[in-house]
This record gives sequence, structure tokens and C-alpha cells, in this order.
Amino acid sequence: MRNLLAALTAALLLSATAGSVPAGSVPAGSATADAADNSHRGSCTRHLLFCEDFERLPQGGPSTLNWGVDTRNGTLTVERARRGNQVLHIHTVDNGRAFLRVDDFAAPGNRFYGRMRLRVDAFPTAPDWAHFTLVEATGTGSSEIVRPIGGQYAPTVPGIFWGVGADGGPTGDWTNWRESAPVTEDTWQCFEWKLDPADNRVTVWIDGVANPELTASTNEHGGNDVPFILPTVNTVKIGWQLYQGGTTPAEFDLWIDDIALSTTRLGC
Repeated sequence: MRNLLAALTAALLLSATAGSVPAGSVPAGSATADAADNSHRGSCTRHLLFCEDFERLPQGGPSTLNWGVDTRNGTLTVERARRGNQVLHIHTVDNGRAFLRVDDFAAPGNRFYGRMRLRVDAFPTAPDWAHFTLVEATGTGSSEIVRPIGGQYAPTVPGIFWGVGADGGPTGDWTNWRESAPVTEDTWQCFEWKLDPADNRVTVWIDGVANPELTASTNEHGGNDVPFILPTVNTVKIGWQLYQGGTTPAEFDLWIDDIALSTTRLGC
């Protein structure tokens, strides 16, 4: 009987501690420590310039000090997706905007990568040339508002296409949309981008595949015939804005997850 009680006690102790990692038992920075940390923090691993996977936030309106909000006729809501994870639901009316805003951002050498997962319910089909953006980067040293992820409805094709764009600087307001990059509605996709001051280059990947046609650089862009110069980025906005009124549809809904800014490409 004494042996049976001892065995039961050992089994209970093993069950209570299974799956846990006692503090200090795993060296910081080891592969095992990183795996344990990743399982706790979702997609937000160490050594990132910024990360948000929304898993730690309460559902409802944003409640965090890690990022700000920029809205007009729009809302941001943290909610649970069908697959069980938490995501950011962005809703705007007509030509409204709703952005998650990363302030006081700084990347070594002003070179950085971005990534987000995205599902858009519907893109605009009116008015003609309706222009939307999902990522904006601004800063000092250049008045350009850089828009690595955005697009436009082109009635002449017709179609809705992704395109790198910019505004507010010498190159003017432009969206260099490409017919080879049509949008996809109501489907989760992974978008990545890179800003590199070496050639003032903007590069884009969709679902892990490079889209070289979605590129801007010092002398290759969709604006006026003047050099395109990246700012020293200190603010990054991620969300949605449409710039023309009288839209079809009248309201827009999209969901974003796994946002990260990094000195290296993260992949999908």
C-alpha cells in the first residue's frame, strides 16, 4: 500500500508540472527558451522593431500603450476570428480612415521590413480611380508620404490593382498600380514590404512571392520626373484610408493580424 501511495503521489506531481518550465531552468536566448517564449507570445518574437498580434489585448476598442490610433469616420476593434486567434477589425465609412499608428519608430540605417496578414471584405468599384492605402511611412528629411501597400480602381481596364505610391513630396501624388497585381477579396493574404535608403527603394512581396513590378526607387516611380527620396521614417501607419467620396460599397471592412517591423525579412 505504501508503494502504491508513493507512485500515485509521483504521478500527481508529474501531471502538475508537465508542460511548465521552471524559472531559471532554461538559459535565456537558447532555442528552447525562444520556443517557450514564442508559444506564450504568439507571433511576436524577440528582436523586432515593432510587433502586434493582438493576442494579449482585451476584445473591443484598442487598449494599449504600444501604439496609437488615427481615425476619421472609422473604427478599430480587437475581436476573435473564426480560427480562434484575435485580429484587428477595421471599419470605415465612405472615404474615411482608421489606422494603427506606430510613433517614435526608428530603424538602424533607416532600412527595415514590414509584414502583415490581411483580409479585405470588398475593394472600391466607384468612383473612378478610387485610391486606397493600407500602409504609410513618414518622417524627417523628405516630405514624401510613402505608401508601400495600397492600390486603385482603374475603370479603363477595368479592375482593382495593387501599387506602390507616395504623396506630399516633389514626386507628387501617385499610385503606380500594375495589372499584374490584381487584388483578392475575402481571402487571408500575407503582405511584406521593405524600405531601403540605398536606392530609396520600396519592395513588395505577396504571400511570400516577390512582386518586382511593385517597386519604387530613386528614379523609377510613378510620379513627376524628379528623384524619389525616402524620409527618415519615424511613424508607420497600418490600416485603411480611401481618398475619394461617393464610394461603392459605402462602407469597408478588413481584418489585419501579425503586424511586424524588423531589420530582417520575416517571411510569411
